[in-house]
Amino acid sequence: MRILITGTTGYIAKRLALQLLEDKHELICCVRDTNRIPDEIAEHPLCSFIKIDFLSPEPNKVPINIEVAYYLIHSMATDADDFESLERRCAQNFKNLVEATQCKQVIYLSGIVNDHSLSKHLKSRLQVEETLKSEKYALTTFRAGIIVGSGSASFEIIRDIVEKLPVMITPKWLNTKTQPLGIRDVLTYLSGALEKEALYNSSYDIFGPEILTYKEMLLQFAEVRGLKRYIYTLPVLTPKLSSYWLYFVTSTSFQLAQALVDSMKVEVIGKPSDINNHIRIQPMTYKKAVELAFQRIQQNSVISSWKDAVSSGVFKDQLSKHIELPQYGCFKDIRSKTIIDEEFTLNQIWGIGGRNGWYSFNGLWKIRGYVDKLFGGVGLRRGRTHDTYLEAGDPLDFWRVLFADKKDKRLLLFAEMKLPGEAWLEFKIVKDRLYQRAVFRPKGVWGRLYWYMISPLHAFVFEGMINALVKPK
Repeated sequence: MRILITGTTGYIAKRLALQLLEDKHELICCVRDTNRIPDEIAEHPLCSFIKIDFLSPEPNKVPINIEVAYYLIHSMATDADDFESLERRCAQNFKNLVEATQCKQVIYLSGIVNDHSLSKHLKSRLQVEETLKSEKYALTTFRAGIIVGSGSASFEIIRDIVEKLPVMITPKWLNTKTQPLGIRDVLTYLSGALEKEALYNSSYDIFGPEILTYKEMLLQFAEVRGLKRYIYTLPVLTPKLSSYWLYFVTSTSFQLAQALVDSMKVEVIGKPSDINNHIRIQPMTYKKAVELAFQRIQQNSVISSWKDAVSSGVFKDQLSKHIELPQYGCFKDIRSKTIIDEEFTLNQIWGIGGRNGWYSFNGLWKIRGYVDKLFGGVGLRRGRTHDTYLEAGDPLDFWRVLFADKKDKRLLLFAEMKLPGEAWLEFKIVKDRLYQRAVFRPKGVWGRLYWYMISPLHAFVFEGMINALVKPK
């Protein structure tokens, strides 16, 4: 079957693509930035890629001979004022393009929208569903609540809270009820709906077997991890204070924290249907989903993470616009060292950040992360998706990977911390030498003052880092 997938670099689509390829389907994957094509599918013989932005697509960009299309475009983290209109325009453009093809079915993953008091994002999801309906193809909509899996936003946020706080003073929305669903079950629904005519022009709530409050989810998560946790809820925490609480305690951005608090105030209970009979699935319990997620983490085989999304940070452009280091109007710190063991140095570079730290003056890196978080930045808590593997688009603490190629022996990072300017950090091996370049392009007087204030620290931090990269212990 020839299938079109949108949102290819996103949390759901990246995993779904791998599952569909295992089932021998031919995929046409839509990407906004060709530098972010996932390595796992980049060279697959059944995969092809088209560069397209559904906010302003080119006509006739989508191949005419597709049979099914997945609409998996959505960003919880956007802070755009006209968020809902952008979502609607994106869906309408997708619909216009797909209606000009031979597509028989569009499959759309939405959110459960049964409560009368919907959040802004759930209203937008419902609006997108209405926009996607067509007389030219059949629409199948799955409405999911909280999705639980390694790397999912809800999983990682709950993990942050549970593993860091033995005693929690929490907002009252922790008593809101929901029905969490494992990521593996989500993928089974999405793949199992292919060309099932009984599901055409229908929408289904998909959910796990339990109704849990967010407080119960935290406590059950703690049980799986073998931790004892105490939770006390306070009614005095307003939505804004709750957003700040979530932002400072977890690795989420403030925009995503606001969106989550807005959604978590709403009870998300699914409407029963016969969908499990059609798909032949018995969804797993919440605890089972958490256990399977940690199996992935322990095996260092997390396929995708919500933090991979560019919108999880402050990055607004395509990676390609920043992949060349600027030469003029910049401050630079350039160091080089002779390499003793090239394999060791490459492994050190590809393992930098996250749990491994930055190899030199980690305390200063942590302080910089706290300061960044205090001023509304992403801080260091995002860590990294894999301990030893990097690809373009990955988050790396408060950096974003722009380019990562071990064969080319080059890693390029772009700063997503709060800065009065733009910053790059590059590691590149040429012959038997490692070149480490820090480049800062200031904005105005404050940018220049910032560089002059922190440049004395570079003599310690950057020198110690390059020494650790080239000298095996």
